[in-house]
Amino acid sequence: MRRYEKIVRFSSIKAVKAGWLVKERGRWSLTDEGRKALESYQDPQEFARQADRLYKRWKASLPEEHEEEVEEAPAPGVTLEEAEEMAWREVEEYLLHLDPYDFQTLVRALLQGMGYHVAWVAPPGPDGGTDLIAYSDPLGTRQPRVRVQVKRRQEKISVEGLRAFMAVLGNEDIGLFISTGGFTKDAEQEARSQPTRRITLLDLEKLFDLWVQYYKNVPEEGRRILPLKPVYYLAREDLGGPRSSRPAVPLTRGDPDGALPAWRWTH
Repeated sequence: MRRYEKIVRFSSIKAVKAGWLVKERGRWSLTDEGRKALESYQDPQEFARQADRLYKRWKASLPEEHEEEVEEAPAPGVTLEEAEEMAWREVEEYLLHLDPYDFQTLVRALLQGMGYHVAWVAPPGPDGGTDLIAYSDPLGTRQPRVRVQVKRRQEKISVEGLRAFMAVLGNEDIGLFISTGGFTKDAEQEARSQPTRRITLLDLEKLFDLWVQYYKNVPEEGRRILPLKPVYYLAREDLGGPRSSRPAVPLTRGDPDGALPAWRWTH
């Protein structure tokens, strides 16, 4: 990574600890408190001083044994951030170029890993607005029925596209709309405002989060489509106990308690 990028990452730590900035998978987003800070401290130096004050307040709230670690070892947190971004970019690129029917199979495997029984999968060709039908029991005798629409595209689904899917839902159906490109704000609002219909929208990140959560339960066929391997980093902020009882080498293997996983797609 280029030097100036490391400097920018490191200099953003105080804004994060102040509660002004949230970092997730390479996206840096202002919080409501961050927007208020921009309005209140328009002078750059005063803005930086306030961030420094809040950072010191956060550091003072830590147990004494952690204070030296925060000062001496900021690098592991930055390294974890970089690793998470790189891992997500690789997964995202892979999924966006996955064959549409392989992607449909991946969704089916995820539903099975979550405990659903997939009763029907749309064959190649026009699907009539439904790609998968799933139930909570093997015979499909218990309601609700889950109708799933899967779209592997970069464009966001519009409110018109969502309404077309809603038109095929029965009164007792739950609608699950998965789109790798996400949804427009109008479409999200339309889904939230339904008085009786139950609609769940999943973009690529939410789908991946569920894949990670239920990965151990996903059938082997599905795991072959998107195999993952966790890489563990020491979570220094969660370390507890006396300093003498901690391992000298910050490396964890197997099932490490207090370590943060960065998932990586395995070729």
